Amino acid sequence: MKKPRAATPSARPRASTGARVPAARAPAKARAPVVSKAAPGSAQRATSKAAPVALVTGASQRIGREIALALARAGYDVVVHFAASRSGAQETVAKIHALGRRAVAIGCNLADDPAVRALLGQCAAELGEVTCIVNNASLFESDSAADFQSARLARHMRVNVAAPIVLARELHQRLPDLDPPAPQGVVINLLDQKLWNPNPDFLSYTLSKASLKSATELLARALAPKLRVVGVAPGITLPAAGQSPENFARASRLTPLGRSSTPADVAAAVVFVAGAGAITGTTLLVDGGQHLIPTERDVMFLQEAQR
Repeated sequence: MKKPRAATPSARPRASTGARVPAARAPAKARAPVVSKAAPGSAQRATSKAAPVALVTGASQRIGREIALALARAGYDVVVHFAASRSGAQETVAKIHALGRRAVAIGCNLADDPAVRALLGQCAAELGEVTCIVNNASLFESDSAADFQSARLARHMRVNVAAPIVLARELHQRLPDLDPPAPQGVVINLLDQKLWNPNPDFLSYTLSKASLKSATELLARALAPKLRVVGVAPGITLPAAGQSPENFARASRLTPLGRSSTPADVAAAVVFVAGAGAITGTTLLVDGGQHLIPTERDVMFLQEAQR
């Protein structure tokens, strides 16, 4: 629910919903993930063998980067996924190295199903087996009922729903079977407060996030007990493309708390959920109570009103 909302139909990281990171252009044929330079000292795996490994999609910038850094501070080694911004991903990796943790940047087009299926194997080869996935990247294009196109909806569903489901399935398959069975991994899906406070703006994006919310609940049942699946739903968190600082500041105050979420708030919620072993199949809203105030339009289009 971040609301970096593009006024034009272009894929962007959305501040209100977690991290909306542009999806890479669809390739002519399936391609394997692209790996950047590994973290310094990654060959010395003995020094951090016990550290859990997290994959954060769309971690080259904005909320995704904040989440990756927060997980590193919490003791995770981190795979920094990127779609197009390799340089941004490498900056995130460098910041994680500065925290004393291992990290690697891996590029993958989340609209490319074979590449998504291969992603966790690539992570394991570069850094170790993943036990935590944060599905932060999402496609965020502006549309409405008036200009709806099935092809646009299909693009949103591939990146925002199908890729997280495939990653959850692959993680479940890679986790060992324990006797007795016990939780061993977690998938955290970035959703959006607007699912609890719906409006018709950004129609394809909203439909895809509603599907991901349902998938969160269904997968929590289907993949238990090995895997927990949890949602985190931010409010307006970062300015949308084309949104003025004044508009963003006004929109951020339209909550019961008089403030919305910050990237640090969202990252702290992700770290909490990652370590909360009894939480699955539900969503934590991190939005200053924005979902409690019904609105007819997306918050970026609203002016400040009396509360």
